[in-house]
Amino acid sequence: MENKDNILKNSMNKSCIKCEECPNNCKQEIKKEKSATEIVMEKINDPTIYTVAQTAPSIRTALGEEFELEIGTNVKGKMITALKKLGFDSVFDTCTGADFTIVEEANEFLNRITDGGKLPQITSCCPAWVRFAEMNYPELMQNLSSCKSPHQMLGAIVKSYFAQKQNIDPEKIFLVSVMPCLAKRFEINRPEMQVDGIKDVDEVITTRELAQMIKQKEINFKQLSDSEFDNPLGEASGAGTIFGTTGGVMEAALRTAAEMVEGKDLQNIEYEAVRGEQGIKKATVTICDKQINVAVISGLNNAKQIMEEIKNGTSNYHFIEVMTCPGGCIMGGGQPIPNAETREKIDVRERRANCLYSIDEKSTIRKAHENPNLQQVYKEFFEKIGSDTAHKYLHTRKDNQKWKFQQKADIH
Repeated sequence: MENKDNILKNSMNKSCIKCEECPNNCKQEIKKEKSATEIVMEKINDPTIYTVAQTAPSIRTALGEEFELEIGTNVKGKMITALKKLGFDSVFDTCTGADFTIVEEANEFLNRITDGGKLPQITSCCPAWVRFAEMNYPELMQNLSSCKSPHQMLGAIVKSYFAQKQNIDPEKIFLVSVMPCLAKRFEINRPEMQVDGIKDVDEVITTRELAQMIKQKEINFKQLSDSEFDNPLGEASGAGTIFGTTGGVMEAALRTAAEMVEGKDLQNIEYEAVRGEQGIKKATVTICDKQINVAVISGLNNAKQIMEEIKNGTSNYHFIEVMTCPGGCIMGGGQPIPNAETREKIDVRERRANCLYSIDEKSTIRKAHENPNLQQVYKEFFEKIGSDTAHKYLHTRKDNQKWKFQQKADIH
């Protein structure tokens, strides 16, 4: 292993992608995560501030590990109750934000297909991946989707649509994202992650930090009753939930893209070919008699291989999902860290992923565009998918916007 000086120097140089996996992978623990919990509690205790928490899908499948629950236990209800006991005024589901990402990203993909746009389209919801691409493949940045990540989209919606409905000054809203990933702290401060000078998200805490806050307040997590997310941004589809595992973003987007094109309800919505723990998964799916080549990538060494193919003109992909952490967000740098003995006995990634897939299977709504909360927001605020207003709040740049849902899939 490199000495401490070299490790610290390399962690701070221009090649750092802000993934913040250092605490998880360096035995010498050179880099320590900077806690935001004190700032969050100050805002919660300020009566002039309206505090909002949103939680990523991966939190519900891992938080219980910090309280001696079995790995892969879905603790959504207890998690929400704990956040309310901590004092948050509203608690929303980032999976709802994922549903917005899905419909906007599917719309963008179909525009590229029909209008001869830049292909392959590559997902942009992983901030460490986006930074890696910016630094190493700047000439391919137009291939990345213009969509913001789910928690940034939901933050923008909270500070616009929700603020207007509740008659709250958006500058008085302090929005906290509970994330499995420390790179989200870097993301919230990017200049494109704000609208009219107001940041989409104000602070990020990790799964471990949330557990720390719960313990400091002496909340008996195991004994908590279950609560539900608050409306109008608390209902989500199963598709939004599987965003937390590798392949989930692709599968969720394909469910909606297929119905956008077909214009009818599809019964077979599980895309098994893009599931699993392999670092590179390839598949060909048929949408309205058109063959669509897709790839799902986790881990940056694998991403580099695919990006070199695109750069060299040898890629035949139409749509690519990339996540920095092997296995996806469920294995993010802010998640609980099982000890070596547990990791030898249990496939942690598989347990956490199976939890999310189980939630999806049991969901009454399994397609993003069928989420009634999403439909209401488009009807009352954005007007339609890909509208100018949607691009202002939900995208990092303005691309073409012509595709519309057909017939039964139409939500406006």
